[in-house]
Amino acid sequence: MTQDPTDPRTDPAPAAGSVAEGEIVAQDAVGEAPDGGGEDMEKLAAERDQYLEALQRLKAEFDNFRKRNDRDRQMIAVGATRDVVRGLLPVMDNLERAVQALVDHVEPGTSEGAGIVAGLEMVRGQLAGLLVGHGVEEISAAGEAFDPTVHEAIAAVPSPHHSEGTVIEVVEKGYRHSEHVLRPSRVVIAAGEQPPQ
Repeated sequence: MTQDPTDPRTDPAPAAGSVAEGEIVAQDAVGEAPDGGGEDMEKLAAERDQYLEALQRLKAEFDNFRKRNDRDRQMIAVGATRDVVRGLLPVMDNLERAVQALVDHVEPGTSEGAGIVAGLEMVRGQLAGLLVGHGVEEISAAGEAFDPTVHEAIAAVPSPHHSEGTVIEVVEKGYRHSEHVLRPSRVVIAAGEQPPQ
């Protein structure tokens, strides 16, 4: 039976003494390196080291970029929180004034006035709790020495009961977020004794 050479199913056996294709490739790969092979290896090693160094630099730059972005994102979030809190501070002031006005004008023993005061006080307490939950704290002032970094003096009056520079009245409460002063306390301080005229 004759085999058709164009038929892909037939695989003619290699002639004696001929070399298969795969063997030729293997011989080339195993053969000796051409002259200057050591120099080529050194060039390849140097090139590899350059690429590795560039990759390490790129990785370090990317890490720094990521850290910078995280810091920027945190700063934006803190700034946004502070802006919202600054907007809430006048609301807090007005609630405290309303509670105080009701306490001053409600007749003792009337349940209607007491209920309104209790309701307003509850709302004020919720707002105060919300502010504290976001890291906002009130700046203490009454009875303390005047500190220009957290207090704003709006008046100085002579006071025989307080030493000079002591805060004797808080006109408007101050608040801080972490170490950042959102609003200084507006205060009246004790002045030194006036010389006789």
